Amino acid sequence: MANIQPVKVNHADANTAAILNAVKSKLGMVPNLIATFAHSKPVLDSYLQFSENLTYGLLTDKQREMIALAVAQVNLCRYCLSAHTMLARVAGLNETEIDRARRGGAIEAIDELIVAFAKKVVVSRGMLDPGTVEDLRAKGLTDALIIEVIANVIINMMTNYTNNIADTVVDFPLVNL
Repeated sequence: MANIQPVKVNHADANTAAILNAVKSKLGMVPNLIATFAHSKPVLDSYLQFSENLTYGLLTDKQREMIALAVAQVNLCRYCLSAHTMLARVAGLNETEIDRARRGGAIEAIDELIVAFAKKVVVSRGMLDPGTVEDLRAKGLTDALIIEVIANVIINMMTNYTNNIADTVVDFPLVNL
């Protein structure tokens, strides 16, 4: 049983219920994470808008899913590993790519750089060694990509921490840590 129960649409205020119904229309379900965020409308709104905004950036769907997998693995978030494994497959990643992303790596050089950087941000708590940013630039990451990787790490840490603390019931095909 979850530490924080997801909000049921029929128990939500009208505004929150409308948002949850819109999510259901788009995804075919209201994931337990989203329903858990619904306890706070500002958090729910912010998460959905931030998530949507990140889809318009330079990172591809595959790269964003690789980051999500790497971050979830470091944070031992079973909910996010399960959800993002499914989403990674939808984005076109195969099992080898999913496994590598979970370990902080990738097959393509640019993806390897992005995912390894994302993992380093989490593990180091953002306290990077001197010269790290310059090294990333020298290897091909622009400042815009660096900032987007950081933003993707942050949104995934938000979901990881929420799920770990709430003990959100996994409503995706379960993936082992």
